[in-house]
Amino acid sequence: MKRSRLWTVIFLIALSLVLAPSIVLAQEKVVTILGVWGGQELEAFQKVMDAFTAKTGIKAQFEGTRDLPTVLETRLQAGNPPDIAAIPGPGAMKQYAERGALVDLRKHLDMDLLAADLGPAWIELGSYEDGFYGLMISADVKSLIWYRPDVWEAKGYKVPTTWAELEALMDQMVANGDTPWAIGVESGAASGWPATDWIEDIMLRTAGPEVYDQWVAHEIPWTDPRVKEAWEIFGKIVRNSDYVYGGPAAVLSTNFGDSVNDLFTDPPRAMMHRQASFITSFIREANPDVVIGEDVSFFLFPPIKEEHGNPMLGAGDMLAQFNDTPEAAEFMKFMATAEAQAIWVGALGKLGTNNKIDPAVYPDDLTRAMAEALNKAEVFRFDGSDSMPAAVGSGAFFEAPLMYIGGEDLDSILEFLEQAAQEAY
Repeated sequence: MKRSRLWTVIFLIALSLVLAPSIVLAQEKVVTILGVWGGQELEAFQKVMDAFTAKTGIKAQFEGTRDLPTVLETRLQAGNPPDIAAIPGPGAMKQYAERGALVDLRKHLDMDLLAADLGPAWIELGSYEDGFYGLMISADVKSLIWYRPDVWEAKGYKVPTTWAELEALMDQMVANGDTPWAIGVESGAASGWPATDWIEDIMLRTAGPEVYDQWVAHEIPWTDPRVKEAWEIFGKIVRNSDYVYGGPAAVLSTNFGDSVNDLFTDPPRAMMHRQASFITSFIREANPDVVIGEDVSFFLFPPIKEEHGNPMLGAGDMLAQFNDTPEAAEFMKFMATAEAQAIWVGALGKLGTNNKIDPAVYPDDLTRAMAEALNKAEVFRFDGSDSMPAAVGSGAFFEAPLMYIGGEDLDSILEFLEQAAQEAY
């Protein structure tokens, strides 16, 4: 009798040890996130995930990859996608939504609250047909022109509010013996991308956001006159040695991060530099005595055709939900909040999309001004080259401006781009 009871106890203990891990796993709530972040970005995102777990009790697991499109497609084909992925942008979002791979975030998010927190530009950017599939959690503003306020005041230069005023200012600078622009498009294997930003900013203001969208989706050809017009306006600046320090040869050979330094020589080699919000880190590194917001500031890339207003060009971080689980829904709700975004942008110097973020999280007044401009933007468009297929966006479109700046015929260049697009789309 005693032996029988002993063996029963032993059996029950053994059974509990076998079942315990599975019981724990069954009770553990987990959300998985796939993305490309590493280094400082991953450290910042880990802080976000830790805050989410502390708030909800749900564990967040991040899987990093440098080849997100391939990894994500492989997992989709296998029926095993991550719960959430940090996708490249609206172009990728629309492709995934079109094939039914994404969860419509309207199922779980309070869209009235979201519209109040994020504003119409971000809702539009994450929408496809009648659904909302992409949540922008941060952004980099690209439609910025940098200048030295003290230098301009001494020379009597005024910040232009229209393209006509900017053109007049460039001629005024040249007449005064100054060079208007510092431009560099060298970036190793990615050389040319700074020029694509110029063309995108111009096209948004000459052809308008709707045509811009058609161009990015290749619903109009690269040889379309509206595309050509944007290139020609850029060409009037970048191919003119009076307007650009060092002329086209210097533009092609100067690294994009170094070119802004032409504003800080004594005397300045150039008066203006067009670059995204992240250029402040390059300025600080090369010019430690420069006070951001005092010694250097920015104004918005001015409107060109009045009917198209002044859209904002940028890039950023977009999340999409692939599995309809309660844990994934909770994570997306959290990432839409000012609380979550403040952790993310505060650690990285990015700009949040939630307009209720405490401005104190930003490092300086200039960054706060950029955030305000971003949140006031009625129209925001994602970087065109980042939204196109890689063979075009980071391939032919990066290469083409190098050809154009070097003096090659524009019509031939646009035909080259159109051929690449026909093969890629």
